[in-house]
Amino acid sequence: MSFNTKHLAVIFSFLALSKLAAAQTVTLSTDVNQALEQVKANDIKADITYLADDKLKGRAPGTEGYQMAVDYVVNHLKALNVKPAGENGTWLQTVRIRKAFVHDAKMLVNNTPVTNGLAIYPSPVTSTTISSSGIVFAGYGISEPALGYDDYTNLDVKGKTVIVIRGTTDKLSSSVSAHVASSSTILKVAALHGAVGVIIASADTAIKTAANLSQGVNSIMDDQGNVAVSRSYYSNQLKLYASANYMAATAIFNSLGRSFTDMIMKYKAGEPQSFTLNGTIQFSYTSTYKDILSYNVVGKITGSDPQLKNEYVVHSAHLDHLGIGRPVEGDSIYNGAHDNASGVASLLGIAKIYNSIKIKPKRSILVVMVTGEEMGDLGSGYFATHPTVPVKSMVADVNTDMPTIIAPLLSITALGAEHSSLSAQVTEAASYFGISVEPDPEPKQARFTRSDQYSFVLAGIPALHIKYGSKTADGKNNLNDIVAPWRAKYYHKPQDDINGVFDFEAGKKYVQLNFLIGYLVAQNTGRPVWNKGDIFATNQK
Repeated sequence: MSFNTKHLAVIFSFLALSKLAAAQTVTLSTDVNQALEQVKANDIKADITYLADDKLKGRAPGTEGYQMAVDYVVNHLKALNVKPAGENGTWLQTVRIRKAFVHDAKMLVNNTPVTNGLAIYPSPVTSTTISSSGIVFAGYGISEPALGYDDYTNLDVKGKTVIVIRGTTDKLSSSVSAHVASSSTILKVAALHGAVGVIIASADTAIKTAANLSQGVNSIMDDQGNVAVSRSYYSNQLKLYASANYMAATAIFNSLGRSFTDMIMKYKAGEPQSFTLNGTIQFSYTSTYKDILSYNVVGKITGSDPQLKNEYVVHSAHLDHLGIGRPVEGDSIYNGAHDNASGVASLLGIAKIYNSIKIKPKRSILVVMVTGEEMGDLGSGYFATHPTVPVKSMVADVNTDMPTIIAPLLSITALGAEHSSLSAQVTEAASYFGISVEPDPEPKQARFTRSDQYSFVLAGIPALHIKYGSKTADGKNNLNDIVAPWRAKYYHKPQDDINGVFDFEAGKKYVQLNFLIGYLVAQNTGRPVWNKGDIFATNQK
């Protein structure tokens, strides 16, 4: 793997902060040390076993199985003296999921139909859409002039449809690249520049099909019927959002008298460019809807400081999984044992630690188990922007999603921590347990934007997600090579059940580590802050 100077700068900065924080020794009271030992590997196994049982049928939002999971965690939180912090004094926050389906989608470019390899996304609010516009090409669709890269420089896209290449420049760090290349960011940037449509084109010739929208496209609606959270919708200003594979993109460019292949070659040669295309695009489609009620579970552990107890450190994990789907090796129940019964079990373990601590930390703790993560971080997106506590009272989020407890936890990467002062607490906590902190070992996986901590980041709240590092007990330090075949067999498959590979002692250490990170933040009188000049300090929704 090679890193450019930007990658190295981020890594060296991260390591410098880590060394600085490591110099600060964590001293815990006897009370807290004893409470840490309340976490038991067998309890983690028992929680995962129940939540991933076939009778919960994959915990899909809006199903009886999901409700069984809700009842299970609420009963456990009650037993651990966590108090309800949902809506109207309950444990729950209502999450209204709208599943939109597209019909009769048509697109013409310069009066030439584009059919194969194109997917037009439905609108969650407009049942019939018929429109046309001019067309522009805007590179990767990135606009970050402060970071030295802007595909929209000197480009007028007002009232036009923007075509962008799926991907990102290598001038940005892995987490920033994941953010700017996400579909929600691309849509937002295009709309803010005045565009009325977006087509994201793939430069990968191996991808033969367009996005599969047959199962619907999900958004969260508020109680007034407006879109509250969506990864495929920004505003009514955008009439079109479409995905095009290489073949469809080639056909579009050919209709406009350009070569998509030549454009890709120029980008690979380091010659990015944006320009207006001579032609018009016409499109039409209809959208229909299926509405689903689901719930976030929210509990509170009240802090001990008279003032700081009105601020919250959030521990989040998603409670949902994929439900029942396509059979694999004769099994169609997607149990989600690792993804994310293990993360939910981790939060229950954290609650157990707090139940054993006589003097709570200065700040209060929120335990938030969200719905709709598998639909695009939707439940967390709704909670982060429509919380059941004052929105500015949430100071940080420590998220747990599929910690991958299949081997001893010897090193970690803290996705997102490099953007804020949370890196100090991460390094202190990791040092306390003898765990080293490493940069993201899989930067191309865009893991930073693929779980619920990203929702909090977008809402302006410093957040992180602890994942495994590279260290292994045999000293080969190749854990990613071990995880890769495991992921291929289990990730998002029915085989992810309690009969798979587990290291419950590693699960115990994840619980203790995530607890301590949150505890240190809750004890620190200083509120977590973004690093000066960081993209997330200046580029919020």
